[in-house]
Amino acid sequence: MLDQSLPGPAYFVVELTVSDSAVRPKVTAVIDGDEGIGIDELASTSRRLARQIDELYGEEATYHLEVTSPGADVPFVSPRQYARNVGRTLALKMADGTEKTGTLEEFTPDGIMLSEEVKEKNKKKLLPPAFVPFSEIGEAKVVISFK
Repeated sequence: MLDQSLPGPAYFVVELTVSDSAVRPKVTAVIDGDEGIGIDELASTSRRLARQIDELYGEEATYHLEVTSPGADVPFVSPRQYARNVGRTLALKMADGTEKTGTLEEFTPDGIMLSEEVKEKNKKKLLPPAFVPFSEIGEAKVVISFK
């Protein structure tokens, strides 16, 4: 079993995948952190994972290891990812199929406070913050803005 601890308690695994190639499988680890994650932490994690894979499967095992952080356009997979994005604009796809866009005002253990942006007569209107439970969110992404 791989050691899933990372260099510091503020880091966590977002996704871990292994391709089904029998010749040279690709192991992809997507890592994030409560404060983001830097290149040094990713490099350290890559070395640790490579050592663990070598210990478990032998140094003659062939594989390609990629350790990366989630891109800005990758949906959140953990409530922990909301905490560091307070103040940013999010695009939400709700579990019922509707969509919401607004400013993430606050993060709680059960959901978020979102100031939803709605369009009325070609104008954008910001609604007062409303609670959105995680159970109602199907997908959340940061909206990239180049202002």
